[in-house]
Amino acid sequence: MMVIFTPILSQDEYKVEAKRITTFIEENSGKIESENFWGLRQLAYPIQKKTTALYYVLEFTAETDLNEKILVQMNRTDAVMRQMITALDKHAVAYNTKKRGGGNSQPKEIHQPEKVMEEKLPTETPNEASKETPNENQEA
Repeated sequence: MMVIFTPILSQDEYKVEAKRITTFIEENSGKIESENFWGLRQLAYPIQKKTTALYYVLEFTAETDLNEKILVQMNRTDAVMRQMITALDKHAVAYNTKKRGGGNSQPKEIHQPEKVMEEKLPTETPNEASKETPNENQEA
């Protein structure tokens, strides 16, 4: 879930609003996997006549009916400008776990293409090359 808070919040208010969301999820039998405070970022387009906002990314697991309850709670506060809840597939969950350092620490085997044998070309020294080619300025 990504939440975009209004930029007029102080740093403490920003943390309190994020804590309110995480507390609500935990009270409704959800589990917080990770949270990331991105801080103040430039918006791609103005929202409510604001060009910057405070971003907060939260990964959680819960029953699907909790999503609607979270949206209702976030729509009740003026601090939230936008929110988006997405369901992650198993590959995204594995990637996020690995990115956080909780994944398998053994590197995967990387397939190396077979090396193509190079033909060796005869090499000439600069002196031999100049002896074989006639000088254009000399007359025959």
